[in-house]
Amino acid sequence: MKRKDLDDDVDDAFYFPSSKSRRLDADLFATVNEDPRSAGQVFEERPSEGTILMQTDDLPKDPLPSGDEKAIVLYNPANMPPLLKSPDSRDFSLIVSSDLIPGLRDHIYSWGNSKSLKPAEDRVGEEENREVSNGCLAVVPWVASKFPLASREQAASQSEEPMEAEEVEMMDTDDNGYNAGEASGFGRMMEGSGGLQHWQQKQLHWLEPKLVQNNYTPVTNHLVFAYYVTGHGFGHATRVVEVVRHLILAGHDVHVVTGAPDFVFTSEIESPRLFIRKVLLDCGAVQADALTVDRLASLAKYSETAVVPRASILKTEVEWLTSIKADLVVSDVVPVACRAAADAGIRSVCVTNFSWDFIYAEYVMAAGSNHRSIVWQIAEDYSHCEFLIRLPGYCPMPAFRDVVDVPLVVRRIRRSRKEVRQELGIEDDVKLVILNFGGQPAGWKLKEEFLPPKWLCLVCGGSDTQELPPNFIKLAKDAYTPDFMAASDCMLGKIGYGTVSEALAYKLPFVFVRRDYFNEEPFLRNMLEYYQGGVEMIRRDLLTGHWKPYLERAISLKPCYEGGINGGEVAAHILQETAIGKNYASDKLSGARRLRDAIILGYQLQRVPGRDMAIPEWYANAESELGMGSPTCEMSEKSSLMNSCTEDFEILHGDLQGLSDTMTFLKSLAELDSMYDSDKSAEKRQMRERKAAAGLFNWEDEIFVARAPGRLDVMGGIADYSGSLVLQMPIKEACHVAVQRNHPSKHRLWKHALVRQQAEGKNPTPVLQIVSYGSELSNRGPTFDMDLADFMDGDQPMSYEKAKKYFSQDPSQKWAAYVAGVILVLMTELGIRFVESISLLVSSTVPEGKGVSSSASVEVATMSAIAASHGLSISPRDLALLCQKVENHIVGAPCGVMDQMTSACGEANKLLAMLCQPAEVLGLVEIPGHIRFWGIDSGIRHSVGGADYGSVRIGAFMGRKMIKCAASAILSRSSGTENGPNPDELEDNGFELLETEASLDYLCNLSPHRYEALYVKMLPESILGETFLEKYDGHNDPVTVIDPNRNYGVTAPAKHPIYENFRVKAFKALLTSANSDDQLTALGELLYQCHYSYSACGLGSDGTNRLVRLVQEMQHSKASKSGDGTLYGAKITGGGSGGTVCAVGRNSLQSSQQILEIQQRYKDATGYLPYIFEGSSPGAGKFGYLRIRRRPSVNPNE
Repeated sequence: MKRKDLDDDVDDAFYFPSSKSRRLDADLFATVNEDPRSAGQVFEERPSEGTILMQTDDLPKDPLPSGDEKAIVLYNPANMPPLLKSPDSRDFSLIVSSDLIPGLRDHIYSWGNSKSLKPAEDRVGEEENREVSNGCLAVVPWVASKFPLASREQAASQSEEPMEAEEVEMMDTDDNGYNAGEASGFGRMMEGSGGLQHWQQKQLHWLEPKLVQNNYTPVTNHLVFAYYVTGHGFGHATRVVEVVRHLILAGHDVHVVTGAPDFVFTSEIESPRLFIRKVLLDCGAVQADALTVDRLASLAKYSETAVVPRASILKTEVEWLTSIKADLVVSDVVPVACRAAADAGIRSVCVTNFSWDFIYAEYVMAAGSNHRSIVWQIAEDYSHCEFLIRLPGYCPMPAFRDVVDVPLVVRRIRRSRKEVRQELGIEDDVKLVILNFGGQPAGWKLKEEFLPPKWLCLVCGGSDTQELPPNFIKLAKDAYTPDFMAASDCMLGKIGYGTVSEALAYKLPFVFVRRDYFNEEPFLRNMLEYYQGGVEMIRRDLLTGHWKPYLERAISLKPCYEGGINGGEVAAHILQETAIGKNYASDKLSGARRLRDAIILGYQLQRVPGRDMAIPEWYANAESELGMGSPTCEMSEKSSLMNSCTEDFEILHGDLQGLSDTMTFLKSLAELDSMYDSDKSAEKRQMRERKAAAGLFNWEDEIFVARAPGRLDVMGGIADYSGSLVLQMPIKEACHVAVQRNHPSKHRLWKHALVRQQAEGKNPTPVLQIVSYGSELSNRGPTFDMDLADFMDGDQPMSYEKAKKYFSQDPSQKWAAYVAGVILVLMTELGIRFVESISLLVSSTVPEGKGVSSSASVEVATMSAIAASHGLSISPRDLALLCQKVENHIVGAPCGVMDQMTSACGEANKLLAMLCQPAEVLGLVEIPGHIRFWGIDSGIRHSVGGADYGSVRIGAFMGRKMIKCAASAILSRSSGTENGPNPDELEDNGFELLETEASLDYLCNLSPHRYEALYVKMLPESILGETFLEKYDGHNDPVTVIDPNRNYGVTAPAKHPIYENFRVKAFKALLTSANSDDQLTALGELLYQCHYSYSACGLGSDGTNRLVRLVQEMQHSKASKSGDGTLYGAKITGGGSGGTVCAVGRNSLQSSQQILEIQQRYKDATGYLPYIFEGSSPGAGKFGYLRIRRRPSVNPNE
């Protein structure tokens, strides 16, 4: 690939799937307008090889709940997409809770058996102030199909037909290399399908027309349709128009219930059969600004609109539906409409690409216990729907009992490109972009210089008072947008179904800006990029007007969507036939599709908030780094990698230390370089992050590489911020960061960064460019760049608070705070000034959200690499403290320092002993040869940014403040300042001890016996933030803020670090004692005590509790008791609320076998195969750094 071509690709915003992916649009049918014969066709899914049908004999013998008995299925977040098991499988189950549905008995429904089960509990309801349900499974509404099940004979006769195309695809794991057990970390490097793309590609299936014996006969009955339209934006209304138009053309009456302006419908449909009723029955997503959804306001507004007046809404709608004698209710996608239809005895169908239960799932987690019932109520409403007409680019929608897929629903083009341009007076050689934004950012002013020369911009939805520069043209509010889109060369806007579907249909390149907190977007974005029709623009460049590189890139695209665009007509046919009684629901089970969707939704509901844009990891083909298999290489592979590294690079400084992951990383760097020279790579579809990384470095110059591992919290955990002793083990998984510094004149800038500098009339100035591997796994942008001068506020570095706001402006790039924040901390704390450009590549195998310090490893590796490249000498301890500032003040996560300290100062196969007051490394503790530690991932995401961690920390600091005040009060009484002297009390409590406790700097400096004797009864179980602030003024924690309206636990958060510090000291002492069962039993008991103390603080989770119980079962099994016991204890780690469990046992083969058995039993129970952390590696300080230079390539022909 030529360098120029690669530069072009760096700014690509679209993703190409791997070369193994089949063309998903090859067999799409023509539109009805293109082929009159299609009127006599029905559409069904094409069978695929490997189809497996569920047999009725393999289904539960117990009667399934009827359509009127809405069951609630409870799931652990599962990590195994192939949900459709073979008929021989016996390890799949549904858990049905009857305490939510009166009259339904508790059962486990599994393949071939049934037994009673204790009802699950929704513990959130018991604790109003808990923000996350950590003790219960995720709850997903489920409705048993009311349609008859196929018999074994019928199923056998249908063996040539799949249940659903995507279900078969989900089973075809061998071909796509799916590895559900492998976790993916921050900056993870992956090849082929990644993150959301893997799941979405499986969904890009289509219906193939199949001729039937009798040609399609138009419905001659006069029908009445009630069509409800959601209040979320115009996009829904515009696609409804197309379906309604076809229904009216067929001679039917359509009553549209909407809050959208009349012109949206009347400009397209002029008919007395169209009736518009202006009623708003839901509110969609409330936007804080043009690009950001206000999650809490959305829930509050929906509650106000649809929950509080629900009874009256249902009464009114039932009466209205009865009065118009509706034959069918259609909803896009108003939940209550489905319930109203059921109450009125009318069939209903939904037409949509997403449902509000999925969208609101993340909002509910952000809101805590408030509004939790909204999701269940919405899904229960949807469950009354007969079936779903599902549009392309869809989200998981488990509430619907069945689906029928249709092509894109788009509005027709009325006028040609030439006619529109003639009307506007625009020559054909003038480049035209249409700004289709659906509301522009407040205070934003369009400027003439935003557009390249000889470009014009059509502005949709501009206000009447908006003044535009001469190269911008305001379209009328009722302008028919499709005609103007078709007359344009590209479109600029935000992603929604309307913009994406019409951009694909008209083959119009789409320059898009990501929106925040709208879960529909990743699915639509993937579809757009798959068909090579999208260019992603950084939000900053949108607002500052640096449009040129994106527009130029857009017009070079060749969108390749060739699929059907007659979804409106197809949907209208289906609706008509449904209205006259035809059964469109499948007579085959759609269970696998619904179960898969339900688990995805369950994941959304169960995960801890704090990672704003997370996408489930198991959407991904979670291969190891570079898709090269396990990060652990065999010795022969290690030797091969070592030879390859030395052939590819000259190592000028440092030592690989035999680390296979470091060798793999260097190999990946060499492959990036080869992308320049390989003609074949020009044809190979690469992920955007790989193309961006290939253009990041000048390969003839030196590159610095640093490595920092994650850590396993053996003992100490959240007590670190209270000054506890902690014991931490660096794990095998690590983050690598490669850094290169260049003079600004030599720096290879990405196009948009270059244009930004040119537009500002600057000479080349220092720029920071970052590429993060694995970006799509968490729905974040793969690249970040900024002028280093932007870190300055006058002649001083910007404040940490300003930096936090700067990185929070665009959540898709918020991750950059972990990396770029390192530079600001070095500038602020050490007075460093960076005068050269910096290119930085992040690649990590430390899984995110599992409580093993993925963020600390990124920070430590980044700072180590930058320090090395700039000749800075920073001790590992000081480097860890600086990295903590990054996370506390710039990222905004209130973590302690043990994570960074372990990553920086740890050594392989040793525990780092550190007293967190604030960060005194006491030394390294050898792990005895007969003892081994493992980490077992629960599959439930952990985030120190989550509200539970923060509230527990606040509660601990509140407790410290109360204890100090109590000690001061006792001293005051004892000294005679109140009610005279009290020498007995002074003698009992000890004057010196009270003085120490009155100035208590760390809770852990209070001994357990003093706490029990004097303070335990003084602390309230909980306290309202406002009450605490009134009495105590503040809690003296610089990294958390008390919410006056929130209730905080005090007793448990304060007690935990006091006792944990004692447990850690005992654990450390036991490690040096004699090898015996008593030693291991005592170590295990300390782990158990710590685990249950976490739970008392509210930081437990169902998954981690299950793993600890499994360890206990192994420990007390007959096999363990009959021989030498192997496993002795386990505990939740880190910040809690999910993440990883640490287990301790004998260092033996039998122990490893038991760990594998626990792994399998957990999978059998939850569907998730835990990742096992075993092994250790050196910290960043021990590793040092590598200084490397690419060896010149040798031409074999010379």
